[in-house]
Amino acid sequence: MTSQTPQRSAGPEKAARPLRVLAAMSGGVDSAVAAARAAEAGHDVTGVHLALSANPQSFRTGARGCCTIEDSRDARRAADVIGIPFYVWDLADRFREDVVEDFIAEYEAGRTPNPCLRCNEKIKFAALLDKALALGFDAVCTGHYAQVIVNGNGDRELHRAADMAKDQSYVLGVLDDRQLAHAMFPLGDTETTKEEIRAEAERRDLAVAKKPDSHDICFIADGDTQGFLANRLGKAEGDIVDESGAKLGTHEGAFGYTIGQRKGLRIGRPAPDGKPRYVLDISPVDNTVTVGPAEALDVTALTAIKPRWCGAAPSGPGTYTAQLRAHGGETEVSAELVDDELQVRFTEAVRGVAPGQAIVLYDGTRVVGSATIATTERVAAVA
Repeated sequence: MTSQTPQRSAGPEKAARPLRVLAAMSGGVDSAVAAARAAEAGHDVTGVHLALSANPQSFRTGARGCCTIEDSRDARRAADVIGIPFYVWDLADRFREDVVEDFIAEYEAGRTPNPCLRCNEKIKFAALLDKALALGFDAVCTGHYAQVIVNGNGDRELHRAADMAKDQSYVLGVLDDRQLAHAMFPLGDTETTKEEIRAEAERRDLAVAKKPDSHDICFIADGDTQGFLANRLGKAEGDIVDESGAKLGTHEGAFGYTIGQRKGLRIGRPAPDGKPRYVLDISPVDNTVTVGPAEALDVTALTAIKPRWCGAAPSGPGTYTAQLRAHGGETEVSAELVDDELQVRFTEAVRGVAPGQAIVLYDGTRVVGSATIATTERVAAVA
């Protein structure tokens, strides 16, 4: 598919008139610089930090989180320096229901979810945006690296960031037309290194200039996903088997594994060929994890459900590139929407594709839309 050549957006960050902008400030350097740029552009900016935990001290501290009391204080200090009003909004209940509980349920069902993508869909550009619009704001501003661009027809499109190394359009692939119309990403056209963003923050006297980036999942305090799930779902011993069904070891819950995983398998003996084994299949019904060689992970096609389009839904088959992980590369695919299911075939086989992950389709740099992977077709079927 080939879209029209986009023109640089006349959207929120380049609007002809000042807008009322609600800047979501996580307490990190990116969202602080984004808010500062929006204010410097002449918009009427208000900062807001989202309280996403009923007990913020249970979330990460220091460099590892974005939802702590410390982070809310960092965001407030940044807002004070920028000279904008600042509030803390309690969205803990929505976050627990739409992100945390969804995360747990998906793993329990043997799928691999992306909580950051779900947070963008359900919290930042749904709950937060709805409240912002109700209060008379025109746009929600975040520190994501992506671009909203207006094409030759005047339609808004979501595009990759100018700097591919920092592009975050994958986790924004759930945004629809309405949400894009009120989204502002002031960092999206920045072709600079992260060090230069930090230098800009320092020039602006923002204390978060040297604050390390957050990583992993904000609501898992110690980064131990398997332990987090075990605490909530309970340990349940089951078998680890090979492709023939022969038992190789045991585990304490199939929910603690994901397709393509290599480490932590607790297998008692090596494979006959001496090569590493990987998780090929997770069966929550009988609590079994199947492992095998890397080549058994090769996927040639998939079906994805719950499609969300960043514009009009495509009609008929088309050729796109696809991204399967937040930090993954692109791969060429053919895709077609059939009865509200996305049928995708890869030009070359790819590995480690897990149900529950999002597939995001691109036409050049434009985000076409996303869907949730339901089933995969492999070169060699799992026994």
